[in-house]
Amino acid sequence: SDSGSDSEDSSLSDSELQEAFSRGELKPGLNVVLEERPKRRNDTDGLKQCLAEFKQQLAWVERLDVTSGQVVDPVSQSASNKDAVDPENDFQREMSFYRQAQAAVLEALPKLRKLQVPTRRPDDYFAEMAKSDQQMQKIRQKLKSKQEAMERSERAKQLRAMRKYGKKVQTEILQRRQKEKKNMLNAVKKYQKGLTDKLDFLDDEQPLSQGNKKGTASQQIKKGPNAKRRYKNQKFGFGGKKKGSKWNTKESFNDVSSFRSKVAHNKGPRKGGKKALNKRPGKRARQKMKSRAR
Repeated sequence: SDSGSDSEDSSLSDSELQEAFSRGELKPGLNVVLEERPKRRNDTDGLKQCLAEFKQQLAWVERLDVTSGQVVDPVSQSASNKDAVDPENDFQREMSFYRQAQAAVLEALPKLRKLQVPTRRPDDYFAEMAKSDQQMQKIRQKLKSKQEAMERSERAKQLRAMRKYGKKVQTEILQRRQKEKKNMLNAVKKYQKGLTDKLDFLDDEQPLSQGNKKGTASQQIKKGPNAKRRYKNQKFGFGGKKKGSKWNTKESFNDVSSFRSKVAHNKGPRKGGKKALNKRPGKRARQKMKSRAR
């Protein structure tokens, strides 16, 4: 059915084209000849007539139209030439618009004052804002959250920088220690091989590193005994020579003031009497003591 309708439309369109060609409405050729467009003309009289038709004779206070002349340049105090303004220069173009609007305001203000039209807003004037308080509250909360996010990001950035600096300092310290250890091992090897006879690497007082030139007060003071050692020295003395401390000298050999003859020859009184002489118990007593211990 669709094919039949298409064939009917095509036959009708062909017949219409043939009838139009027979009437002379179709021109021979592939291109369609268009009629020439009417020429444009400046119909001043017609424009004025149209303007007079919709123009209304109203007072100036209802129209508030101002036609200003050339803009006065505040620098040269003379009317600026229109040709002097470069339309491609954004600054000059905007300044010309600004000065033209300023000249129109200066011309309109005296007329308004003469007609006793107020031009200033009263002090107690209340105007509703374009946005409601709820909308402004949302904007304020959004700005506050954005500022807090920026502060958090800045703090995180500072923490990352501090962590990076601390890691860098720690790495430098480890590298310096490894370098010092390597230098000491090399010096020990040289000393063992007999290449040098210096033992400077065994000194306790090492020079301060370049990273900490000042050092702490305890590092700058010469090392000495700690508090525990000082307390023991005060309580037990400072030590001294131990080997041969009980040997007799000439003075001690000649000194007989502490000699007791009765004690030396076992003639003095004893606490335990004769039993005290037998320091070791007998065999049976020892066996009994062993049996009791078992």
